[in-house]
Amino acid sequence: MTAESTTSAREGRAPWAAMAGIIATVTVFAVAQGLTYPLLSFILERQGTAPLLIGLSAAMTPLGFILSAPVIPMLARRIGGARLAILCSLLAAFTLAAIAWTQDVWAWMPLRLLLGGFANPLSVISETWLVQITPASRRGRIMGLYSSVVSAGFGIGPLSLGLVGTHGWAPFAIGIVAFLVCGLIVLAVVPRLPSMPKVGEATSVAGFIMLAPILLFAVATAAAFEQTLLSLIAVYGAALGAAEQHIAPLITCFIAGNAALQILLGRMSEHFGSRPILLLCCLASLAGCLLLPLLFDTWLIWPLVFVWGGVSFGIYTLSLIQLGERFTGQALIAGNAAFAFAWGLGGIVGSPATGLAMQLVGHQGLPMSLGFLCSVLVVLVMAERRPGG
Repeated sequence: MTAESTTSAREGRAPWAAMAGIIATVTVFAVAQGLTYPLLSFILERQGTAPLLIGLSAAMTPLGFILSAPVIPMLARRIGGARLAILCSLLAAFTLAAIAWTQDVWAWMPLRLLLGGFANPLSVISETWLVQITPASRRGRIMGLYSSVVSAGFGIGPLSLGLVGTHGWAPFAIGIVAFLVCGLIVLAVVPRLPSMPKVGEATSVAGFIMLAPILLFAVATAAAFEQTLLSLIAVYGAALGAAEQHIAPLITCFIAGNAALQILLGRMSEHFGSRPILLLCCLASLAGCLLLPLLFDTWLIWPLVFVWGGVSFGIYTLSLIQLGERFTGQALIAGNAAFAFAWGLGGIVGSPATGLAMQLVGHQGLPMSLGFLCSVLVVLVMAERRPGG
């Protein structure tokens, strides 16, 4: 099942208004998500909550991604992608308002699970729309632009806390309004949006796992890489005597590279093919793991972390490009839902597994764990056979 034959008729046409609306929707969603994680952690820390509970609370949102992913294709078919996206934006806004009202770690557990479940369809449906309407000849650069803008949105969320603080309703209001704006944007561009795929036999998330296991492993690797590095680089730096004032800018540099390099990687995929550039991102991420212990105390850590951020998230960008190249119809929305499932799984498993490795072998367990994951992905991508891997 390939998409090339169905895209040839629209090869030269790019529905820019619809694409802009879709990208704007997911960007605003990313701002809300990027704000929520640090905001709730700051509040729980002020309340004296144990670190384990803070971590468990944070894990509820990606768990919501995992649990909601299998039902998204069915819901999109039954009630329509636009209606589902608008409904979920409203439900996510109400859930975030309930979180702001309760201010209790135990009440937040189920509420954050619901928040992940309601937010996930916004991302899945938007990515499905974008892959559907993007001309094959421009798929790399547009998907790269999408990844860059969404990454910037995740970065804007935490930065907004510097303007409004973490007390009271003001920071929550930003997230609530952001979710509502998502629904308004979808409503504004509904006439320009494609219908959810109905071509071919219905494909479930479980069925898609059998179609493209290596692609999903790549998505899980990208999630584990990002979440692990952002959550544990401070622990790694502290073991080497680095101050917090040194670690925070490194994280910013990592996110900046994430946002800055996706368009370049997308353009490269158009010229050289998505699979070679995916392999390049895997190898470059592995190289970063090997170089981190050698360069951490030198000025070279800055360009290393910048490129590292770009190529590690590039694994996801290139996977999304491959999804559009290889699948269409029901398999496309099932694939996007499976991507969300794999991303949530990688985010939940990656940090605890790496934390355990660091506890067993010391701080170098961080690059060792991520390096092992990248090595496995390199072997799988090189051994992959088409179609089906």
